[in-house]
Amino acid sequence: MTFNSKFWIKFSLLNLCIVAFLGVIMRYKMGFEFPYLNQRNLQHSHSHFAFAGWITHTLMVLMVYFLQTKIVDFTGNQYTKTIIANLVCSYGMLISFIIQGYGAFSIFFSTASIVVSCYFGYQYFKDLIQVDNNLLSKNWFKAAILFNVLSSFGTFYLAYMMVTKNTSQDLHLAAINFYLHFQYNGWFFFAAMGLFFSFMNLKKEDHPFYETTFKLFALACIPAYFLSIIWLNFPLWVYIITVFSATIQVYTWFKFFFIISKNTTAFLKKQISILKYILLFVGLALSIKFLLQLGSTYPSLNKLAFGFRPIVIAYLHLVLLAVFSLFLLFYIYVSPFFIMTKRIKFGLLIFTVGVFLNEIVLAIQGTTFFSYTMIPFANEQLFLIALMLFLGIGIITFSTIKKLKVEYPKSYLKI
Repeated sequence: MTFNSKFWIKFSLLNLCIVAFLGVIMRYKMGFEFPYLNQRNLQHSHSHFAFAGWITHTLMVLMVYFLQTKIVDFTGNQYTKTIIANLVCSYGMLISFIIQGYGAFSIFFSTASIVVSCYFGYQYFKDLIQVDNNLLSKNWFKAAILFNVLSSFGTFYLAYMMVTKNTSQDLHLAAINFYLHFQYNGWFFFAAMGLFFSFMNLKKEDHPFYETTFKLFALACIPAYFLSIIWLNFPLWVYIITVFSATIQVYTWFKFFFIISKNTTAFLKKQISILKYILLFVGLALSIKFLLQLGSTYPSLNKLAFGFRPIVIAYLHLVLLAVFSLFLLFYIYVSPFFIMTKRIKFGLLIFTVGVFLNEIVLAIQGTTFFSYTMIPFANEQLFLIALMLFLGIGIITFSTIKKLKVEYPKSYLKI
């Protein structure tokens, strides 16, 4: 029995709908009266489900699909139970965090999801050996798996502090940021780059800097963690290494961006317009992300950034929405999973515009906090934008599933 990639991608879209719906509820509570449901519990549910149920689930499915396209007679059926286990943990976190916040059930499902991710990494590492070494995606996926496993140490250290009751605010934040850094700068980023290299079918001989790009990003990833905790008092040599890692990332990204833009223009022209613009927007958002990271090495700017919650929220949404969510939607619809319809294009347009407006309002809200100025109706604007995001992904999901049911027999659903 073959691993059914299209079936599991439908879950990805449904899960993103759930993430967007939780976003609508949270924004409504901030702008209007809604006494039901605890806001902090909603935030935990929203973030954990976005990480595990949307991004991680989708990356796992697309990475298995990569193996199906590169290994002869590879069915991928052994991953079905792993994908199901990850979804069970994701929905477990979704419900338990809403009901109890951090409690026995939510901690159980959170821990179980980490175990499932590590097991997936073990499975994938073994199968990745069969892939041609000339394919650049292979190293990106290896690093993604290693960073995903590494990120779990942050969570386990948090559990250790809770059990021993030996906690401090700095260590607590450092452990959380350790997990977050190696999730979105390690697991998410390297897996997404692996998918991009696969989509573009880039090989080592195509350009010498393609392989160098991986090496430099891999080299910079671990010391770049200190960017997340640069507000702690570190020795000068640690600070110098941190600045150097941020500089390497900026240099590597912009050089790679220039080379890939120059060498793949003809290929990208053949793609659907909305998808080309989404990919360009993702590239722009990622460029801003790396520049912001470099800017955060300046102590004064760093204190301001970490001292204002709206700026932190704007940055997280830049990374998780503008970069990874849009890239995954791009990859899903540029791949031969579904037929692109006018309704799907319309939904993608609404969602992308919503992401852009969300970043603009959050960025303005963050910068005006410096002067302690309040933006009139900011929460109401963010609520309307959250509705826009939910509407966009709702149209995409409904149109995709409906079209799939109408046009494809079951035998065609298996890739």
